[in-house]
Amino acid sequence: MPPALLAPRVYVDVHIIQTVPPANMNRDDQGNPKDAVYGGVRRSRVSSQAWKRATRMHFAESRPVEDHATRTRAVAAALAERLGPVPGVPDEESAVRLATALLAPLGIKAGKKEGDTAYLFFYGQSQLDRLVALVADRAPELLALDDKALTEEAAGMGVQEVFRTGHPLDVALFGRMVADLATLRVDASTQVAHALSTHAVDLEFDYFTAVDDETERRNETGAGMIGNIGFNSATLYRYATVGLHQLLRNLSPGRTGGAAWPAAVAGVRDFVTSFARSVPAGYGNSFAHRTLPSLVAVVVRTDQPVNLVSAFEAPVTPGEQQGIAAASVMRLADEHARVAELWGDPAPYTSAVHAFGQDSRVADAVEAAFGAGRNFGALLDGLEAHLDGAYRTEPV
Repeated sequence: MPPALLAPRVYVDVHIIQTVPPANMNRDDQGNPKDAVYGGVRRSRVSSQAWKRATRMHFAESRPVEDHATRTRAVAAALAERLGPVPGVPDEESAVRLATALLAPLGIKAGKKEGDTAYLFFYGQSQLDRLVALVADRAPELLALDDKALTEEAAGMGVQEVFRTGHPLDVALFGRMVADLATLRVDASTQVAHALSTHAVDLEFDYFTAVDDETERRNETGAGMIGNIGFNSATLYRYATVGLHQLLRNLSPGRTGGAAWPAAVAGVRDFVTSFARSVPAGYGNSFAHRTLPSLVAVVVRTDQPVNLVSAFEAPVTPGEQQGIAAASVMRLADEHARVAELWGDPAPYTSAVHAFGQDSRVADAVEAAFGAGRNFGALLDGLEAHLDGAYRTEPV
């Protein structure tokens, strides 16, 4: 059983206002930036899947390799590669045979390509290491068995238990769906909304030509290539929420001595960091669109997650003395305060970091809604201290 919280449910909502220049970071089937109609007008949209992947990739930059997770159809090939150096595994064919037998108890449907699963499987690198450890001292003995006997032997080695415990943070946050075997499913502790522009947008096109460097020398004319790329620029409202209670539940199996709690709190911190600092990379070389948010606000709730996109149901328009980003931040701050007053359930903890001068109207609105502004590191420290102090039931 996972350790209990002082509240049955604890959600950490993350609200971000971020402006991006002309970009096409997440394109549709026509190659154009994704969009959506909201509040009766066309908005720029970045899918939740795109930003979740960008967040996961940001994790990889700061976490040790053994804590990484992989999502692939080729899990058998990855396991066979790990088994190759094991003493008693003479060749690649033997490694593949042993890997196939080890994964057979999972009951995952085979894909069209030999050795692949029918769908992507999400696992941790440490989980593959534990599978290798199961056979490290028995490889010659196991490989001497015929295929049927080898599969039967693998069925009793606790392979399913390996994938039910010791989840890396990525799997504990984003979950794992396995249609064939419900016992391997992991309920996601994180929900990520599609990012929407706070204002109306128009699709634009960049018509480009690529010059052939040899054309002039050959006394020829014309471009080496021509084409166009769709783009837009937008101030985006981004939202995600982490259920600390579910994250703790996902991290508990395989961790003893109270280790799940610090892992869960650190996991929330890592998620907020990577969600805020990541950007999908589509057409990155053409647009160089990486920016940092104008506002990051965290809100801890014990009732339910609350997406504040309703602040932008009426599209934001630029004012004479402030741009779209400033107006969007003020809208968000007002909506947060309005929701708390209307429903009578103010959040037990709020904090924000913003890019506006401390003496501005925007700063006043943010601080009235979310508390005194601070830098990003202080925001993370304060969030971590609040979660650890307010909801932990185990002794430190």
